[in-house]
Formats: sequence, structure tokens, C-alpha cells
Amino acid sequence: MHPCLHAARTPDKVAYRMAGSGETVTYGQLEERSNRFAQLLRARGLKAGDHIALMLENHPRFFEILWGAQRAGIIYTAISSRLTADEAAYIVGDCAARLVVSSMALAEVARALPARCPGVGSWLMIGDAPAGWEAYETAVAAQPASRLSDETAGTDMLYSSGTTGRPKGVFVAPELPAIDAPGPGIELSRRVYGIDENTVYLSPAPLYHAAPLRFNMVVMRLGGTCVLMEHFDAEQYLQLIEQHRVTHSQLVPTMFVRMLKLAPEIRQAHDLSSLKVAIHAAAPCPVPVKEQMIAWWGPVLFEYYAGTEGNGVTMVNSADWLTHKGTVGRAVIGVLKICDDEGNELAPGQEGTVYFAGGKTFSYHNDPAKTAQSRNRQGWTTLGDVGRVDDEGYLYLTDRKAYMIISGGVNIYPQEAENILVTHPKVVDVAVFGVPDDEFGEQVKAVVQPRDMAEAGPALAAELIAWCRERLAHIKCPRSIDFDAELPRHPTGKLYKRLLRDRYWQGRSTRIN
Repeated sequence: MHPCLHAARTPDKVAYRMAGSGETVTYGQLEERSNRFAQLLRARGLKAGDHIALMLENHPRFFEILWGAQRAGIIYTAISSRLTADEAAYIVGDCAARLVVSSMALAEVARALPARCPGVGSWLMIGDAPAGWEAYETAVAAQPASRLSDETAGTDMLYSSGTTGRPKGVFVAPELPAIDAPGPGIELSRRVYGIDENTVYLSPAPLYHAAPLRFNMVVMRLGGTCVLMEHFDAEQYLQLIEQHRVTHSQLVPTMFVRMLKLAPEIRQAHDLSSLKVAIHAAAPCPVPVKEQMIAWWGPVLFEYYAGTEGNGVTMVNSADWLTHKGTVGRAVIGVLKICDDEGNELAPGQEGTVYFAGGKTFSYHNDPAKTAQSRNRQGWTTLGDVGRVDDEGYLYLTDRKAYMIISGGVNIYPQEAENILVTHPKVVDVAVFGVPDDEFGEQVKAVVQPRDMAEAGPALAAELIAWCRERLAHIKCPRSIDFDAELPRHPTGKLYKRLLRDRYWQGRSTRIN
């Protein structure tokens, strides 16, 4: 269960190809390149347990870096390619990365990082290296292609934002030291999804997200072939299924919505008969959207609920979903528990915080308080979501306790935008939350209490959105702003965000889209 084994057996088989450029990387090439990168890590003094970071678009070099780190025992952090320099620098510093890889496509942000991150020893740039960086290709080519003598399993530490507004690294230690050791996620992928050496997996999402990163690596562990889209395009996605006889894919509901909006003649123009499994997660899928997708593609949709934390997983196939519409499935890793605010377990049908018992242990890097908050007195863990479980064990999500916004499958935590907007001289108070959006599931909304209510209007809204976008990734910023003379706060200072949020969710059975 490792690319090195497939490199020995089928070195000329394509491990992955870029959908746009057509560039391919065989298992033999992946083995050679990942070995060279692993050797480079050792040559630069990195040992098992050390950290690196990569900030890349969907790039042909992405997985040689990950597999090189994995076989060197390194903890690797993939950083969003959409962050500002300050946001990226925070993650590089927080994870204590000793080496960072980026590309010329992100040079504008990358140039600013070395001055902000003095603890990094090596800055490697794919393509022409600006000042402070060295050429990745030259550095790697100088290393031998032989395997390390001290191979041991490394893993990812990906960042998920927290309600404090600062991203948090989620760390789950490898269960076994062998680089080819099986794990529950791999076994689940084989058993439930049927992923094997015959799989052709189409990946349409940014690779720095947990699900695309991990699903592609599972496919390569099992000897399949991945097709990596540089950017998602609805019509191209359908073309690629037909062109490459794709068997498996993983999407988010926004992608379903965009494909459903294609003209009928475009939707019907492509042969999708090879598709056996279409996995979706990351955001709740509106019931009508999923009904239309099953009617179009057939019973190939598989939904799951899980987090970067990996503390538990629920799954549901198309047939079971059609008889339990709106569910995200039954637990396949961990045991579902619904608890009230005091940690008492609730009966089926009652709404409360969703916990998993018996799942994987995880921690939030450099944040013992947040780690502790994710556990109750029984040791069960939660992602902060609210829901109910029916008598058959099916989970239905109804809210997000921390008001996390999921827009197009991307997790957005409102505190980051709130922290920026409240610093504007014309703002007294602000609340940021998600409101319904037919395409993205949710969009970011801000309700602002201005210093002078007479200034409230489109001009001030545009000014505040621009203020936020200068300081934060655009996707985290409000797309629209409303104004209130006073926000609902308790005398202690607690903001009753639900009172604001519920205005926009009236008439809906759940408070998540």
C-alpha cells in the first residue's frame, strides 16, 4: 500500500496526470522524484518528526513532495494558495516549518515570506527563484534517487481555522512506522468505494484541502491513476469523465450545482457510464440538488461526514439516502453520540452537539485549550456541529455550533473577518455569519453597527468589503453587508449572533444549506 510497490511492479503506469496540460507522472518517475526529495530533506538536516510546508497551486510536483516527506517521517503542511502573505506566514511559523516549497505562480505572496519567517532554513521555488529563494529543480536533481536507509512514515498536519480567528493545525500521529502500513481510511476506501489498481480518480478540487490531498494519496497507495484538474470547470469535468473513463471522483455540492446549471444538451453530450462512485462531503448538499444528481448519474453518489481531525466518519450510499433524505449517514468510524450542553447523552431524535466515541485521537497544534474544548468528560470528541440521530442511527446535521461557514466546500470562520472589520474607523460592532446561497451553499454576510447610521448604505458597504479584502483572502470576506443601529449583545458582551442569522434562514428546515 505505497507508490514504491507499484513503481517496482508497474513503473510505466501513470500515477497521475494533469487534466489541462496533459503532463503525466508515472509510478517510476514518482518513486525517483520522491526519493530525491526525501534525500534532500536529510541533506538539509531534517529528521523524522520535523515539519515542512508547501504552498502550491494544483501542480505536477505536488505529490512528489508529499510522498518524499511521507517516506522521510516528515510532518507536511499544505497551505492554501489563496492566502495573503501574513496569513501564510502565520501558518509557516506556527507549524515550525524548516523548509518551504512554492511556485512562481504564487511568487507575489511567496516573495514576502522569508522576511516574515526567520526560522525557515530552506526556501525552494519551482521555476525562476526570486531573491531569498533557491531553485527547487536544481536542489532536488543534485540528490541521489536511492531510498533512505531510515524510512519511516510521516503524515500531514493541515490547518483548520478556529473560532479565535487563527488557523489551527490538526495533528493525528501515524498509527504505524512503516511507510506502506495500512490504515482504516485506506481499508474503508477499498471496502466501501472499491478503490484499487483499476481506479481512475478525477480530482477537481484544490489539493491543499484535506479530502483531495488524502483521497489522491489513497488512490496512489492502491495503484490507481489520478486525473488532477488545475481548476474546476463544469463542462470540462464531464468531458474528462468520458475522455479518461473515470471510475471514481470526489466533489463538493457547489460543483453539482454548476453542472446542473449547464444547458441540457451539454449535460447529455458526454458518456458518464464509466463512473462507479461519486463521493461528496465538505458541505451539506441541498436535498433537491442531490435528488437531481442521482436522477442524472444514477445511484453512484456516496456522502460522508468527517473533519480534518479524523475523529469519526459517517457514510451513506444513494439507496439509503433516498429513504433517509437529508442524512449524512451512519457511523463507520467511531460511535455517534448526541449530547446536550452539559455533556449528557440525548435520546434518538433530540438535537444536540455531535460527538464521536472511540474515534482517532487528535490535537490542535499549539492550542491545548482548543484541544480540551473538543472533548467532553467521557473523552468523546466533537467538531462543534449540531444534529440529531434517528432510531436507525442516521445522522442529520442541523447547525454549526461555532457558526463556521461552508461556502463552495471551503471552511470559513467568521472571527477572522470580524477582527478585520471592527478595526475600520467607521465601525462600532460587527457580526459575520453564513447566509443561504443557491450555488455555494452559503455566502459570507456581515451585519455592521456603524458609528453614524446616516452613513449606512452601498458606499460604506463597498468601502468595508474593500478594507477586508486588502487584509484577508477574498473568500473569507463578506460578499454583502447590512447595517443595524445596534447589534444584539448581552450586558456581559456576548453577541447573540443567532438572532441576526435567523433572519436570513427563515422558512428552512435546517440552519445549514
